[in-house]
Amino acid sequence: MTETSALTGAQKVAVVLMNLERAQAARLLRGFSESEAEEITAEIIRLQRVDPDTADDAMAEFHDLATRGRLGARGGREIAEGLLESSFGVERAAGVMNRVASSLAGKSFEFLDAAEPAQVVTLLEHEMAQTVAVVLTHLRPAQASNILAGLPAERRTDVAERIAEMTAATPAAVAIVSQTLKTRAAGMISPRTSAEVTGGVQPLVDIITRAPVATERAVLESLDARNPELAEEVRSRLLSFGDLVRLDDRDVQRVVRGVDLHLLATALKGAADGVTRKLRDNLSERNRELLDDEIAVLGPLRLSQVEEARASLVRAIRELAEEGSITVNRGDVDDFVV
Repeated sequence: MTETSALTGAQKVAVVLMNLERAQAARLLRGFSESEAEEITAEIIRLQRVDPDTADDAMAEFHDLATRGRLGARGGREIAEGLLESSFGVERAAGVMNRVASSLAGKSFEFLDAAEPAQVVTLLEHEMAQTVAVVLTHLRPAQASNILAGLPAERRTDVAERIAEMTAATPAAVAIVSQTLKTRAAGMISPRTSAEVTGGVQPLVDIITRAPVATERAVLESLDARNPELAEEVRSRLLSFGDLVRLDDRDVQRVVRGVDLHLLATALKGAADGVTRKLRDNLSERNRELLDDEIAVLGPLRLSQVEEARASLVRAIRELAEEGSITVNRGDVDDFVV
């Protein structure tokens, strides 16, 4: 039997979430940062099943909900994925699960953690673009973005394409790549057990988001020429409707200036409270009243209508940002916008 006193804070949270209905657990998980969610998710996967006494004790200690009988809590990858998807959506959930999987299995390329980006660029100089893509998706996005920025322009575009198109690299393949690079990187820390890595558009977006603006622009311009559809998909994910809360008030005012109030009302349909509040606070009293009138007469809308209205505002944000008229926070974003 596991005593709750022997459990870490993350393990106790994991036990509580494992005892709740998915919708309830998802609401609680939204209150944590992305890094905290990763740690809790890892514990849910590790724990698998918790004995009834431990589950009851953990629930009582948290005092969030009354204990739910003597049922042992169930964990595992499926439970963890379901919670993350309910809390943060499929795209973000996939990113968290990828990082958790890498953490649980051991980071194959941890020997590069202490290396300077220029050193890694040199180490990867003669590797195929696919190999470089595998390495970058194993690294922290902030580190990977600096390495991507250091690659020659043509090669950088090749690597960006490979990341976006990659599905999964087998553990055996990753082990070969990491072992080969470790041998050539004398004096660096040896890697642990190999881990599966999943690529796709979102990992590429995570890397570009943390890269200098000049690197982002260069990658997107090159992708425009080579793969316009991929370039547009990457652009659509670089900014989201929820990113409005990251703008300062004056920039929000520039974004909504001249925007049709019907479009704005449509975009706000079902929006998070924080986004709605941010927009309303930056409208004149008269426009707030008109906006309320528009919202009152909207009625049910198709999801596609709402998404298109939000996409219009995102395009306005992107255009103003590219002109230098507004500034979008490009820091190392760890928390979810809720």
